[in-house]
Amino acid sequence: MLIAAAVCPHPPLLVPEVTGADGPGADELRRLRAACREAVAVLLGAAPDLLVVVGGAGQTAEYPPVAPPPAETPPPGTPPAGTPPGPGGSLRDFAVPFTVGADPVLPLSLTIGKWLLAATAMESQKVTWWGIASAAATADCLNLGEKLAALAPRVALLAMGDGPGRRARGVPGATDPGADHYDDQVTAALAAADPGLLAALDPRRDEELFVAGRAAWQVLAGAAARGAFTADLRYAAAPLEVSYYVATWVRAHQAD
Repeated sequence: MLIAAAVCPHPPLLVPEVTGADGPGADELRRLRAACREAVAVLLGAAPDLLVVVGGAGQTAEYPPVAPPPAETPPPGTPPAGTPPGPGGSLRDFAVPFTVGADPVLPLSLTIGKWLLAATAMESQKVTWWGIASAAATADCLNLGEKLAALAPRVALLAMGDGPGRRARGVPGATDPGADHYDDQVTAALAAADPGLLAALDPRRDEELFVAGRAAWQVLAGAAARGAFTADLRYAAAPLEVSYYVATWVRAHQAD
Protein backbone atom coordinates (compact mmCIF):
# COMPACT_ATOMS: atom_id res chain seq x y z
CA MET A 1 0.00 0.00 0.00
CA LEU A 2 1.24 3.48 -0.82
CA ILE A 3 1.75 5.46 2.39
CA ALA A 4 3.73 8.42 1.06
CA ALA A 5 4.94 9.87 -2.22
CA ALA A 6 7.12 12.69 -3.43
CA VAL A 7 7.55 14.39 -6.79
CA CYS A 8 10.91 15.93 -7.70
CA PRO A 9 12.43 17.13 -11.00
CA HIS A 10 15.50 15.59 -12.59
CA PRO A 11 17.53 18.24 -14.45
CA PRO A 12 21.32 17.68 -14.36
CA LEU A 13 21.69 21.21 -13.01
CA LEU A 14 20.15 20.02 -9.75
CA VAL A 15 23.58 18.55 -8.97
CA PRO A 16 25.91 21.32 -7.68
CA GLU A 17 28.88 19.87 -9.58
CA VAL A 18 27.10 20.77 -12.81
CA THR A 19 26.53 24.47 -12.12
CA GLY A 20 29.06 25.42 -9.48
CA ALA A 21 28.30 27.55 -6.45
CA ASP A 22 27.66 30.77 -8.38
CA GLY A 23 26.27 29.59 -11.71
CA PRO A 24 23.18 30.99 -13.43
CA GLY A 25 20.19 31.05 -11.09
CA ALA A 26 22.26 29.80 -8.14
CA ASP A 27 19.90 31.11 -5.47
CA GLU A 28 16.84 29.60 -7.12
CA LEU A 29 18.61 26.28 -7.60
CA ARG A 30 19.54 26.20 -3.91
CA ARG A 31 15.87 26.75 -3.10
CA LEU A 32 14.89 23.91 -5.44
CA ARG A 33 17.49 21.55 -3.98
CA ALA A 34 16.30 22.34 -0.46
CA ALA A 35 12.70 21.57 -1.43
CA CYS A 36 13.79 18.23 -2.91
CA ARG A 37 15.74 17.29 0.21
CA GLU A 38 12.73 18.13 2.38
CA ALA A 39 10.48 16.00 0.16
CA VAL A 40 12.80 13.00 0.43
CA ALA A 41 12.92 13.46 4.20
CA VAL A 42 9.13 13.17 4.28
CA LEU A 43 9.33 9.83 2.45
CA LEU A 44 11.91 8.42 4.84
CA GLY A 45 10.00 9.80 7.81
CA ALA A 46 7.01 7.68 6.80
CA ALA A 47 9.06 4.56 7.70
CA PRO A 48 8.28 2.59 4.54
CA ASP A 49 9.04 -1.09 4.11
CA LEU A 50 10.03 -0.31 0.52
CA LEU A 51 11.03 2.86 -1.28
CA VAL A 52 10.31 2.87 -5.03
CA VAL A 53 12.01 5.40 -7.30
CA VAL A 54 10.42 5.81 -10.73
CA GLY A 55 11.34 8.06 -13.64
CA GLY A 56 11.19 8.37 -17.39
CA ALA A 57 13.41 6.04 -19.43
CA GLY A 58 13.78 4.57 -22.89
CA GLN A 59 11.73 1.56 -21.88
CA THR A 60 9.80 0.29 -18.89
CA ALA A 61 12.07 -1.86 -16.76
CA GLU A 62 13.29 -2.47 -13.24
CA TYR A 63 16.94 -1.85 -12.55
CA PRO A 64 18.21 -4.76 -10.40
CA PRO A 65 20.22 -4.01 -7.26
CA VAL A 66 23.96 -4.46 -7.20
CA ALA A 67 25.19 -6.76 -4.45
CA PRO A 68 26.93 -4.65 -1.79
CA PRO A 69 30.65 -5.27 -1.33
CA PRO A 70 31.96 -6.94 1.86
CA ALA A 71 32.04 -4.66 4.88
CA GLU A 72 35.74 -5.35 5.38
CA THR A 73 38.50 -4.22 3.02
CA PRO A 74 36.21 -2.73 0.34
CA PRO A 75 37.67 -2.93 -3.16
CA PRO A 76 38.71 0.15 -5.15
CA GLY A 77 35.73 2.05 -6.52
CA THR A 78 33.41 1.17 -3.64
CA PRO A 79 30.81 3.96 -3.23
CA PRO A 80 31.37 6.25 -0.22
CA ALA A 81 29.47 5.67 3.00
CA GLY A 82 25.90 6.92 2.77
CA THR A 83 25.50 6.04 -0.92
CA PRO A 84 22.34 3.94 -1.23
CA PRO A 85 22.85 0.41 -2.54
CA GLY A 86 21.71 -0.67 -5.96
CA PRO A 87 22.56 0.45 -9.49
CA GLY A 88 24.26 3.78 -10.06
CA GLY A 89 24.16 6.53 -12.64
CA SER A 90 26.33 9.17 -14.23
CA LEU A 91 26.10 12.45 -16.13
CA ARG A 92 28.68 11.47 -18.74
CA ASP A 93 26.11 12.00 -21.52
CA PHE A 94 26.09 15.66 -20.47
CA ALA A 95 29.90 15.88 -20.48
CA VAL A 96 29.93 16.14 -16.68
CA PRO A 97 32.38 13.92 -14.76
CA PHE A 98 29.85 12.96 -12.11
CA THR A 99 28.95 9.44 -11.00
CA VAL A 100 26.78 8.22 -8.14
CA GLY A 101 26.75 4.58 -7.12
CA ALA A 102 28.91 1.69 -8.27
CA ASP A 103 27.29 0.66 -11.56
CA PRO A 104 26.26 3.69 -13.70
CA VAL A 105 23.39 2.18 -15.70
CA LEU A 106 20.46 4.34 -14.59
CA PRO A 107 18.72 6.82 -16.94
CA LEU A 108 18.94 10.52 -16.12
CA SER A 109 15.71 10.61 -14.11
CA LEU A 110 16.84 7.83 -11.77
CA THR A 111 20.42 9.11 -11.65
CA ILE A 112 19.16 12.36 -10.12
CA GLY A 113 16.92 10.35 -7.79
CA LYS A 114 19.98 8.36 -6.76
CA TRP A 115 21.86 11.58 -6.05
CA LEU A 116 19.00 12.86 -3.88
CA LEU A 117 18.97 9.66 -1.84
CA ALA A 118 22.76 9.51 -1.55
CA ALA A 119 22.66 12.48 0.83
CA THR A 120 20.44 10.55 3.27
CA ALA A 121 21.01 7.64 5.60
CA MET A 122 19.68 4.84 3.43
CA GLU A 123 21.44 1.81 4.89
CA SER A 124 18.25 0.56 6.55
CA GLN A 125 16.00 1.25 3.58
CA LYS A 126 15.09 -1.19 0.83
CA VAL A 127 14.99 0.62 -2.51
CA THR A 128 13.83 -0.51 -5.94
CA TRP A 129 14.41 1.44 -9.17
CA TRP A 130 11.93 1.56 -12.04
CA GLY A 131 12.16 3.28 -15.38
CA ILE A 132 8.89 3.98 -17.17
CA ALA A 133 8.95 4.44 -20.93
CA SER A 134 8.60 8.18 -21.49
CA ALA A 135 5.98 7.56 -24.21
CA ALA A 136 4.06 4.96 -22.19
CA ALA A 137 0.29 5.05 -22.51
CA THR A 138 -1.64 6.31 -19.51
CA ALA A 139 -3.15 2.88 -18.84
CA ASP A 140 0.31 1.30 -18.71
CA CYS A 141 1.52 3.95 -16.25
CA LEU A 142 -1.50 3.48 -14.00
CA ASN A 143 -1.11 -0.30 -14.07
CA LEU A 144 2.55 -0.07 -13.12
CA GLY A 145 1.75 2.28 -10.27
CA GLU A 146 -0.88 -0.09 -8.91
CA LYS A 147 1.62 -2.94 -9.13
CA LEU A 148 4.33 -0.99 -7.33
CA ALA A 149 2.00 0.07 -4.53
CA ALA A 150 1.24 -3.60 -3.83
CA LEU A 151 4.88 -4.66 -3.44
CA ALA A 152 4.93 -4.17 0.34
CA PRO A 153 2.58 -3.26 3.20
CA ARG A 154 4.13 0.22 3.42
CA VAL A 155 5.43 1.64 0.13
CA ALA A 156 6.87 5.11 -0.43
CA LEU A 157 7.28 6.35 -4.00
CA LEU A 158 9.61 9.01 -5.39
CA ALA A 159 8.44 10.12 -8.85
CA MET A 160 11.08 11.99 -10.83
CA GLY A 161 9.87 14.27 -13.64
CA ASP A 162 10.20 17.67 -15.30
CA GLY A 163 7.39 19.86 -16.58
CA PRO A 164 7.17 21.81 -19.85
CA GLY A 165 10.50 22.81 -21.37
CA ARG A 166 9.13 24.52 -24.46
CA ARG A 167 9.77 27.98 -23.02
CA ALA A 168 13.51 27.25 -23.03
CA ARG A 169 13.36 26.49 -26.74
CA GLY A 170 11.58 29.71 -27.67
CA VAL A 171 12.14 33.33 -26.79
CA PRO A 172 13.45 33.59 -23.21
CA GLY A 173 10.88 35.20 -20.96
CA ALA A 174 8.12 35.01 -23.54
CA THR A 175 4.69 33.85 -22.43
CA ASP A 176 3.59 30.38 -23.45
CA PRO A 177 -0.13 29.78 -22.84
CA GLY A 178 0.15 26.07 -23.56
CA ALA A 179 2.93 25.54 -21.06
CA ASP A 180 1.21 27.78 -18.51
CA HIS A 181 -2.02 25.81 -18.80
CA TYR A 182 -0.14 22.54 -18.38
CA ASP A 183 1.60 23.94 -15.30
CA ASP A 184 -1.80 24.81 -13.86
CA GLN A 185 -3.03 21.25 -14.43
CA VAL A 186 -0.03 19.63 -12.78
CA THR A 187 0.21 21.99 -9.82
CA ALA A 188 -3.52 21.66 -9.16
CA ALA A 189 -3.21 17.87 -9.13
CA LEU A 190 -0.15 17.88 -6.86
CA ALA A 191 -1.57 20.49 -4.47
CA ALA A 192 -4.80 18.54 -4.09
CA ALA A 193 -3.27 15.03 -4.01
CA ASP A 194 -5.64 14.19 -6.84
CA PRO A 195 -4.52 11.12 -8.81
CA GLY A 196 -7.45 11.58 -11.19
CA LEU A 197 -6.09 14.93 -12.38
CA LEU A 198 -2.66 13.40 -12.97
CA ALA A 199 -4.24 10.51 -14.86
CA ALA A 200 -6.05 13.03 -17.08
CA LEU A 201 -2.80 14.52 -18.43
CA ASP A 202 -2.67 14.00 -22.19
CA PRO A 203 0.39 12.01 -23.37
CA ARG A 204 0.11 13.77 -26.74
CA ARG A 205 1.25 17.00 -25.08
CA ASP A 206 4.61 15.50 -24.06
CA GLU A 207 6.35 16.09 -27.38
CA GLU A 208 4.59 19.37 -28.07
CA LEU A 209 5.56 20.93 -24.73
CA PHE A 210 8.79 18.95 -24.11
CA VAL A 211 7.40 17.39 -20.92
CA ALA A 212 9.67 14.77 -19.34
CA GLY A 213 7.63 13.81 -16.28
CA ARG A 214 4.12 12.87 -17.38
CA ALA A 215 4.68 9.09 -17.36
CA ALA A 216 6.22 9.06 -13.88
CA TRP A 217 3.43 11.25 -12.50
CA GLN A 218 0.85 8.87 -13.92
CA VAL A 219 2.63 5.96 -12.24
CA LEU A 220 2.09 7.90 -9.02
CA ALA A 221 -1.57 8.31 -9.97
CA GLY A 222 -1.92 4.55 -10.28
CA ALA A 223 -0.16 3.93 -6.98
CA ALA A 224 -2.33 6.48 -5.15
CA ALA A 225 -5.66 5.47 -6.69
CA ARG A 226 -6.91 4.02 -3.42
CA GLY A 227 -7.04 6.15 -0.29
CA ALA A 228 -6.86 9.81 0.68
CA PHE A 229 -3.64 11.80 0.96
CA THR A 230 -2.56 15.07 2.51
CA ALA A 231 -0.62 17.16 -0.02
CA ASP A 232 2.10 19.77 0.25
CA LEU A 233 3.17 21.57 -2.94
CA ARG A 234 6.67 22.65 -1.92
CA TYR A 235 7.95 24.20 -5.14
CA ALA A 236 6.48 25.18 -8.50
CA ALA A 237 8.48 27.51 -10.75
CA ALA A 238 10.24 27.69 -14.10
CA PRO A 239 13.84 28.72 -13.50
CA LEU A 240 15.79 28.77 -16.74
CA GLU A 241 12.43 28.52 -18.58
CA VAL A 242 11.69 24.88 -17.60
CA SER A 243 8.93 23.96 -15.13
CA TYR A 244 9.89 22.05 -12.00
CA TYR A 245 7.58 20.85 -9.25
CA VAL A 246 8.27 19.41 -5.80
CA ALA A 247 5.42 17.95 -3.78
CA THR A 248 4.70 15.39 -1.10
CA TRP A 249 1.64 13.25 -0.47
CA VAL A 250 1.14 11.44 2.83
CA ARG A 251 -1.69 8.97 3.39
CA ALA A 252 -4.25 10.50 5.70
CA HIS A 253 -4.86 7.26 7.61
CA GLN A 254 -1.81 5.03 7.54
CA ALA A 255 -1.89 1.41 8.47
CA ASP A 256 0.18 0.51 11.54
